[in-house]
Amino acid sequence: MSCTTSPCLSGVWYTQGGPLEEPAPTPHRHGILGTGSYLPSHTVTNSEIAARTGVTEDWILSKTGIRLRHYAADDEATSDLAAHAARAALANAGLRPGQLSYIVVATSTPDHPQPATAAIVQHLIGADNAAAFDVNAVCTGFLFALNAAHGIVPEDGYGLVIGADIYSRIINPTDRRTAVLFGDGAGAVVLGPVAEPGGILATRLRTFGDLHRTIEVPAGGSRIPARHQAPDDPAHYFAMQGRDVREFVTDQLPLAIKEILRDTDTSPDDVQHFIPHQANGQMLREIAPTLGLDQAHHHIVVEDTANTGAASVPLTLDLANRRGALKHGDSVLLSAFGGGMSIGTTLLRWAR
Repeated sequence: MSCTTSPCLSGVWYTQGGPLEEPAPTPHRHGILGTGSYLPSHTVTNSEIAARTGVTEDWILSKTGIRLRHYAADDEATSDLAAHAARAALANAGLRPGQLSYIVVATSTPDHPQPATAAIVQHLIGADNAAAFDVNAVCTGFLFALNAAHGIVPEDGYGLVIGADIYSRIINPTDRRTAVLFGDGAGAVVLGPVAEPGGILATRLRTFGDLHRTIEVPAGGSRIPARHQAPDDPAHYFAMQGRDVREFVTDQLPLAIKEILRDTDTSPDDVQHFIPHQANGQMLREIAPTLGLDQAHHHIVVEDTANTGAASVPLTLDLANRRGALKHGDSVLLSAFGGGMSIGTTLLRWAR
């Protein structure tokens, strides 16, 4: 048998000079190939929120670190925001929608109870070859969705993971405990093969179901159908026990970070970037010294985006990427927490 410049089926490479040893294949794992995000054009200032909640602008800023939030237009649904972020992520990755194998959308504000918002996104972006489904772990949803996609995308395939929420539709506009915190938005990433040591290194997810009443929208499901409640019934609104949420994050976030660093044998000083869920800027600043990530850049964008639910981590990641903050080989730690109660962390090495 003879070959010239192509590898033979025997596993031996031949050239005009004779046989060569077959080169070892380059190891690959899935990593993030592109990012995208979308914030609606309509902005809502603290003065507007203060006027209808009975607080001052200074109170909002001191309690949340938020100056501005974005609200979806009346004709925008969660799938529309998600599709905008998806197109941006695909363009950033240099891929076409038809190359996707899976689309996973993390949201707790879907277009409809059914079908899945991901199916609508698939249609909107023309990703006809992709299977599509939703994940709901509230504000931790993106990391649950990322882990799900990472486990099912083919070795040589591509997946699209989106976090998108329109909280302005489920917030009581006069409730100072919630109206000050939330905005609307979407963030997306494209998953695909990258050369090691880049890629997703590990993910840890945990749910504390005994705390499921800490964050909730009581009505609209099978337990309290929407038709049984008056349109202005408080059960339709997002409700949160703020003090309990803060205690949960204070206790569980440092532990979750310690565990994933231990699992991956990573020193805290080797983490270059920390991208947390943008829940509350003041809370993040207070908790930061307890996380052990003193050498990492803590990416905080909540001042101009507010809490965008499942969108907040991918949206923040995209802003960091587009600013050029993430360099090839950097260690990036993603972390989120939310209803359920739930918490998640993902450690990855940037490979662009």
